[in-house]
Amino acid sequence: MADFIEVLQNCALFDGVNARDLRAMLGCLGGRTQDFDRGEAIFAAGSRAECVGIVLSGAAQVVMDDFYGNRTIHSRVEPGGMFGEAFACAGVDRLPVTVEGVRPGRVMVIRLRRITETCSNACEFHNRMVMNLLKAMAAKNLQLNRKIEITSRRTTREKLMAYLLNQARLAQSGSFTIPFDRQALADYLCVERSALSAEIGRLRREGVLESEKSHFKLLTRREGSIEGDK
Repeated sequence: MADFIEVLQNCALFDGVNARDLRAMLGCLGGRTQDFDRGEAIFAAGSRAECVGIVLSGAAQVVMDDFYGNRTIHSRVEPGGMFGEAFACAGVDRLPVTVEGVRPGRVMVIRLRRITETCSNACEFHNRMVMNLLKAMAAKNLQLNRKIEITSRRTTREKLMAYLLNQARLAQSGSFTIPFDRQALADYLCVERSALSAEIGRLRREGVLESEKSHFKLLTRREGSIEGDK
């Protein structure tokens, strides 16, 4: 676990905790680590919602498959990112989503009660972790609201541009790399992959953007972009 102290310090759950104190907290929390491969379920839909996961290496994504097999990607989780905390805190019996590997790696899994309940050692860190957990959940709620705003647009073009403009804002640059390939982006935006690819092709021909795999560049007005892309 010592190899991942720096990654864990970047996790919202341990915000403001130094490396020495973090080592003591990990012993108190009793987290376990597990490796995962690409496509492997880390948390499976239908399993008990009682744990919080933290990606230590690799990458994961939170997905939901409906009755007909249609897939929606809720979010992608990179090293230092958490998953499962909202469902565990809500007290739902079973997970409605699956968390699966995107790149092979390792996660740490912690039972929620080890975070929220004071331990027998009267550990001083629990109040900080509970506050950090609340802040992290609030931040994810804002991200979810932003996704709803994007996916509620009427057309594939509007959804795509809303997403790309948001990514440009986060990157503070018109040139950026998104965390999805074409299929994953289509699943995230809730559109057909063929329609998404066709729209990206049209936007390139119109001079609105340039793209190469997962890298995009939104062009300036002088280069031929649309209104409102600054």
